[in-house]
Amino acid sequence: MVKFYESSFSYEYPFPAVSLAYFLRYPNPYAKHVLSTDVIDRHFDPGSQRLYTTRLHLKRSKLPSAVLKLMPKGILGSSSDTGQSYILEKSIVDVREGWMTTETKNLEWTGILSVIEKQCYKRPSPAAASGESSGQGSDDTRQGRTEVVSSTTFVSRFGQSSTRTNRRKIEAVPSGKETAADNVLEDDPPRKGFLSSWSTSSLQRTIEMMGMRRTRDALLKSKDGMNVVLGRLRSGGLVEVLEGMRRDRETMYGPEGPWKRAWKHGNSIEDDE
Repeated sequence: MVKFYESSFSYEYPFPAVSLAYFLRYPNPYAKHVLSTDVIDRHFDPGSQRLYTTRLHLKRSKLPSAVLKLMPKGILGSSSDTGQSYILEKSIVDVREGWMTTETKNLEWTGILSVIEKQCYKRPSPAAASGESSGQGSDDTRQGRTEVVSSTTFVSRFGQSSTRTNRRKIEAVPSGKETAADNVLEDDPPRKGFLSSWSTSSLQRTIEMMGMRRTRDALLKSKDGMNVVLGRLRSGGLVEVLEGMRRDRETMYGPEGPWKRAWKHGNSIEDDE
């Protein structure tokens, strides 16, 4: 089962400011669930003048309680109890042509629901931009607009593993031995007792619809968070953005920050031992 969600919107800031804010958007008051962000690869291609970046985000996240109630505990894995999940993000920025593409996908619970979000940021066409910039100043953070198109794909593979297993068993039976294939199916009858009134496809659709609703809410918060960072960039430049990040980090973790607290906790455990 596959579902799609697409939306388009714009930021009232020029592309250079928006692309910078994108990489500085964590932490912010609307993203308190983001615990850490690490750059695992970044390189600049001088030929195409494009910047390629791969980042890993650790977020505080759990499956919705409604989904947890539907899932057998054996397929959830340990990540369902930690309340944390990893998100892989890849981006390409072309400042010369004025566009940026991003792709994020979850690395946890992919057997239940895979969510792949793609976004394209671009400056308006020259005709539209000239119409908007007439009579405006040259301050990049006070003029211009950046258009964004966001598309999200939801794929639930719940229940497909057992089907593939049975198919492989049948394909492994030598041709002409239909009775053996029949025995395979008899050995693996449909399991009853777990929401027997629900078909696999109905469960997949329910999971995907829950994911779609959460994505719509997350997209609104993401826009609010970006506008906070862009507002800081407008009011005080990069210094104000970094100061705002510091304040948000203190609000989330206290003045010591998450890593110092973890280090102290580790040392106290070591001393006790």
